[in-house]
Amino acid sequence: MKIVKVKDYEELSQKAAAYFIQKIKQTPTLTLGLATGSTPEGMYRYLVKDHEKNKTSYRKVKTFNLDEYYGLNGTDKNSYRYFMNQHLLHHIDIELTNAHVPYGDVQKSDVECATYEQLIKQHGGIDLQLLGIGANGHIGFNEPGSSFESRTRVVKLTEKTRQDNARFFNGIDEVPTHALTMGLGTIMESKEIVLIASGAGKKDTMRILLSGKISPDFPASVLHGHPNITVMADEEALAGIQI
Repeated sequence: MKIVKVKDYEELSQKAAAYFIQKIKQTPTLTLGLATGSTPEGMYRYLVKDHEKNKTSYRKVKTFNLDEYYGLNGTDKNSYRYFMNQHLLHHIDIELTNAHVPYGDVQKSDVECATYEQLIKQHGGIDLQLLGIGANGHIGFNEPGSSFESRTRVVKLTEKTRQDNARFFNGIDEVPTHALTMGLGTIMESKEIVLIASGAGKKDTMRILLSGKISPDFPASVLHGHPNITVMADEEALAGIQI
């Protein structure tokens, strides 16, 4: 696990974007795994700026998002499809048919999850996966206790996760109770992983992650078993941690 320490959120966003841009230029047909939430917003902002200024092309890039709220349509402003459209996809030259987000408003969620897994395999797997990390160590929506071999599925969100995400809704009552998420086993099959973390609120989370202890009680600890992972975090998130 390679650790890259940066000064603050802006430098984190810039460095993460620069890394992804470099990889896309090297391999224009890259398949990316993407994340949502407040942490990747800055990175996406820099990707858009670079596309506008330097014309980095995404025409041959494929993307797969980690997750989506169960029950939300892609036009819902709180859906992750809407988030990706607003922060990245509608501002670059990607073919939207190549930008995949699980469908949240489906009746047969098991069929959707199996289809999503198959789509990833059909595209040769994910070349470069972006991850954030939740306060309880979740990656994607793989909550504590998730099997390290888990695949794309519907999960019940913990109250902690719902409370953390309530700031994006008009109160916790509007936060969905379930979500579709790539499994830990699916994530670990990515050829390369970049995890980004920022702020004092992630200090305890990063301390646990970097302790090296591996347990399903802290889902992100599975990443210690990946051969090609980089953790990028700012000074606040790494405060008091020996690197």
